[in-house]
Amino acid sequence: MNNIPAQIIDGKTIAAAIRERVKDGVQALQQKGKSVSLTAILVGGAEAARVYAANQAKTCNEAGIEYSLLELPAETSQDDLLHQLDALARDRRVTGIMLHLPLPPGLNSQQAQFAIDVIKDVEGVNPSNIGHVLYGHPIISPCTASAALALIESTGVALRGAEVTVVGASRIAGRPIALLLTERGATVTVCQVDTRDVAAHCRRADVLVVAVGSASLISGDDIKPGAVVIDVGINRRIETAANGQTISRIVGDVDFESARTVAGWITPVPGGVGPMTVAMLLSNTLRAARLAWGVDTIW
Repeated sequence: MNNIPAQIIDGKTIAAAIRERVKDGVQALQQKGKSVSLTAILVGGAEAARVYAANQAKTCNEAGIEYSLLELPAETSQDDLLHQLDALARDRRVTGIMLHLPLPPGLNSQQAQFAIDVIKDVEGVNPSNIGHVLYGHPIISPCTASAALALIESTGVALRGAEVTVVGASRIAGRPIALLLTERGATVTVCQVDTRDVAAHCRRADVLVVAVGSASLISGDDIKPGAVVIDVGINRRIETAANGQTISRIVGDVDFESARTVAGWITPVPGGVGPMTVAMLLSNTLRAARLAWGVDTIW
């Protein structure tokens, strides 16, 4: 156990700096007559998704990015959805595309993600973009993975040769994070549902990334003293206060209070990976526009 509590990795502050850089980049393109836009597709129009889309529109507008929401009815067929994605790919006025998930039952999200134009894929979810990460030549990297990497790098820890454990092997978080860290020269272990002793892998990690979606799965006992801990999880926990009132809290996959007494650096939840993921979406949107306008090149 450390005598000094872990340093908090302030995702909000780091994200704010990225958003300012994006804003400057958007303005630079606009001064050359090149717009930066993001069109999001929402199928079904669930209320929670509408709220998220409204917040997304506000964030984009603050960065100078033109945002539009294309709402499709829940009865939309797979062919109609693919047609809409194809139309957006062909529309030169649209430089960024994203698809809100989950889709209504009966729609194939993987097929839809594959149909998003690779260059305009601001979330980096097209399998082709994941493949480019695998080959060490990212075009647009998944937002959450890029956010986790940026937070790790903000600590100044040397990744080349470091032991890294990633708990969780999802296609949008765990696996891309592992690929990006491998590219930085780290020795990466990925733990998933069939891993026999997750705690043992965690305890030897110089950098520990947890992206499972299970509240307080990892405790301070599972962490190597001085390690960098990145908590990607977002979970809603219902608790009973001392006065008997029921309250709802957002917590991560790491038990923050016990972990901070052992780790050297740690991200809070909320305030860590969350705001950074939003910042990376904006950064990817700028990158997509630069690619679409030929300012940046793929190779």
